Amino acid sequence: MITLNPGEKAPAFSLKNQDGKKVSLKDYKGKKIVLFFYPKDMTPTCTVEACNLRDNYNLLKKEGIEIIGISPDDETSHQKFIGKHELPYTLLADTTMKTLNDYGVWGEKSMYGRKYMGVLRTTFLINEDGKIHDIIVKVQSKDHAKQILKLWK
Repeated sequence: MITLNPGEKAPAFSLKNQDGKKVSLKDYKGKKIVLFFYPKDMTPTCTVEACNLRDNYNLLKKEGIEIIGISPDDETSHQKFIGKHELPYTLLADTTMKTLNDYGVWGEKSMYGRKYMGVLRTTFLINEDGKIHDIIVKVQSKDHAKQILKLWK
């Protein structure tokens, strides 16, 4: 359950990217960040979301926005996802789910009446000072870049 709010400092993290290199929130100090949490590499909705960000990557970069995706998948899975869909941005592996919990995006989900725990698809817009600018809880995978750009204006 998300307990963070706009204006609060974004929780710090240090996770491995698709190449096994540690990436931390502090590495992006002074930059606008789109931190998107998604359930699983290669799944239909996650692929639509990732490809929408890929297709609008240059537009987002032109606005000075860095994109970082986080899921519980490992680095090898991220490499395959990036390779198959030519994703130009960083994906981080949160296999321990610490960051997922810090951001409140690990929670109860429901599908076909069955309840289970999983990643709540959520995007955090983090400003240059490391504070949460906005939170997108109803991600529109096909139009995610448009949602992001509208909130940064």
